[in-house]
Amino acid sequence: MGIIEKLRLDGKKAFVTGGAGGIGFSIAAALAEAGADVALVDTDIETSSISAGKISAETGRKIISIRADVTKKGDVDAMIEKILGEFGRIDTAFCNAGICKNIPAETMSLEEWNQVITINLTGVFLTAQAAGRVMIKQGGGSIINTASMSAHIVNVPQPQCSYNASKAGVIQLTKSLAVEWALKNVRVNSISPGYIGTDLTLNSPDLKPLIAQWNVMAPLRRLGRPEELQAIAVYLAGDSSAFTTGSDFVIDGAFTCI
Repeated sequence: MGIIEKLRLDGKKAFVTGGAGGIGFSIAAALAEAGADVALVDTDIETSSISAGKISAETGRKIISIRADVTKKGDVDAMIEKILGEFGRIDTAFCNAGICKNIPAETMSLEEWNQVITINLTGVFLTAQAAGRVMIKQGGGSIINTASMSAHIVNVPQPQCSYNASKAGVIQLTKSLAVEWALKNVRVNSISPGYIGTDLTLNSPDLKPLIAQWNVMAPLRRLGRPEELQAIAVYLAGDSSAFTTGSDFVIDGAFTCI
């Protein structure tokens, strides 16, 4: 089998949390284009249903939408049951749901801290754990977690200590699960995007004024695009990455090099 064939995902079944839009939608579209059937998981079921219809129409794959809160174990368990009911197995889990709060550390409330940590870190653990249990039983699979370049550097000027800490935790969680499940044929890797020009970022009243400053600092002088994360996700989901586990892939246009 040649490298192009190994990159195909025909017959594979995947789910993407935070799949209604942004990075999640882009990755789901790429997995489907490569041949996978995909479940879009999001709290916004209306938008995710529309997104599922778009991806299905463009790729011809079976795309479903599921409402789930990744911080609630009951929701995650029900999500897994629905995916197995529709697809019969789970080959790829893209654990992507997350939020960011730009609040100075000295004024951040415990509730605000906990919300970020719970969604970004505990939510990844719960979804990866649930997917891992299925993959162990079926003989293998690939889990991909969304971390961030913010796990490697402290972004400025926005104050986001909870986000940075949560994403650093995602990377260490990824490495820990990769080691624990290595002999069970379950691979676990993470992707650390830099600043990505999603609709949310480009239209956020809090973030939009910062884009010009970020671009001045960036070696490529621009934001990344969601589709520029697609290739690494397809690679990690497929058989060509069989020896790749426990790795974090920084896709940031060299931002963390400066």
